[in-house]
Amino acid sequence: MTSPSLAPGHTCTTTAPLASAEAVTKSFGKSTALAGVTLQIHAGESVGLLGPNGAGKSILIGLLSGLRRPDSGTIRLFGGNPSNPRTRLRLGITPQATAVPQNLTVGEAVRFVAGHYPDPVPTAQLLMDFGLLEAERKQCGGLSGGQQRRLLVALALVGRPELVILDEPTTGLDVDARETLWRQLRAYRNAGGTLLITSHYLEEIQALSSRIVVIDRGTVIADGTVDEIRSRVAVSKVSFETDLPPSSFLSLPHAVDVTVSDSGRTTVVTQDADATVRELVQRGLAFAQLEVHGATLEEAFLALTAKEQP
Repeated sequence: MTSPSLAPGHTCTTTAPLASAEAVTKSFGKSTALAGVTLQIHAGESVGLLGPNGAGKSILIGLLSGLRRPDSGTIRLFGGNPSNPRTRLRLGITPQATAVPQNLTVGEAVRFVAGHYPDPVPTAQLLMDFGLLEAERKQCGGLSGGQQRRLLVALALVGRPELVILDEPTTGLDVDARETLWRQLRAYRNAGGTLLITSHYLEEIQALSSRIVVIDRGTVIADGTVDEIRSRVAVSKVSFETDLPPSSFLSLPHAVDVTVSDSGRTTVVTQDADATVRELVQRGLAFAQLEVHGATLEEAFLALTAKEQP
């Protein structure tokens, strides 16, 4: 059910992107973090930003939110400069590494942040939406990890933003706490809001995103729906029963990854299932109950980033 309190304060009716990067570069010394990134985020989208550690995701978020400046290229937020405080009033953000003062109560933290916006969500309503009403008088330092993450996402939404950027919003949360946040983020989007999310949980990206952007080594290597990302690579899973260790299968042709399930079943993620199976037989490697399946989003992501390696 959509929560009216989470509706953005203004719904963009133009076709111009809410946020954009055009040929953006950013380096730190001799290390290149972003190398000519171009990206547009339009009203009503929910964009999942994927990439391995060090790919440049958090740097790009810092640029879009005005926390950093590009070395070259253009960053726009709501058509203006993201470093302008008035522009950022329409943005909600939860960086990956963030916290609230430990001695403030939950209610005090919400009211402090809400005071920066012209029409904030009422404190009681916001805390109710995020399951924190009973903790209103509790100090933030006494919250559980799940409660703290819920509070931080709630603070990103308190100003009724048109765009919310969330960097790893549910890291370290249990399944129930994650589902609570997902429910509220879906409510925000259903009410007309726009999301940009990074996450190491591929399930989270698939559950919340209508569009996926994959970034690796500072460049965008894929941009599309879940099905389109999968179609970019011919990735399959070859699974079987075996007593051999996973290392025995890493050198199979076109293998991207090898895993062993809790039940002991070995799975080879491969870019060419036929070639992998042929080599499996030709090498005389012992296996039984062979199965071949299509790729998941996570496996397609692994294959995409593997293709970019030198």
